[in-house]
Amino acid sequence: MEKRQNFSRKREAILMTIRNAKIHPTAEWVYQQLKPQYPDLSLGTVYRNIAQFKNDGIINSVGVVNGQERFDGDIRPHTHFICTKCGAVIDIPGEFVGARIGKQVAKENGLFVESCEVIFRGTCSDCMKRQESLS
Repeated sequence: MEKRQNFSRKREAILMTIRNAKIHPTAEWVYQQLKPQYPDLSLGTVYRNIAQFKNDGIINSVGVVNGQERFDGDIRPHTHFICTKCGAVIDIPGEFVGARIGKQVAKENGLFVESCEVIFRGTCSDCMKRQESLS
């Protein structure tokens, strides 16, 4: 049986804000974007809805960057690059570790692999340009 979501306007707005963001937003960023439109929105509501979206698998957590958890509304397989200088999170198209590798790891180690992710870390092009201009 298909699981039905009961989306309120605020809940839908939170999800759409994450999905339509050009960045990988934090809960605080989502809250700041929606507060003018929904003056009675609380940060707690944003956090609770994000937790439910993650649990339901309709958004992903990119992890903690500069002390704040970042989220991704694009749940298609792809990887990320995280700039260690400015904290930018950049989508990298494609899978670098596929399902076949997960199956191999599971078989060789007697495990059940649910997911696998690759995250590249380094310096983004904007930070490299800033460094070059200071040199």
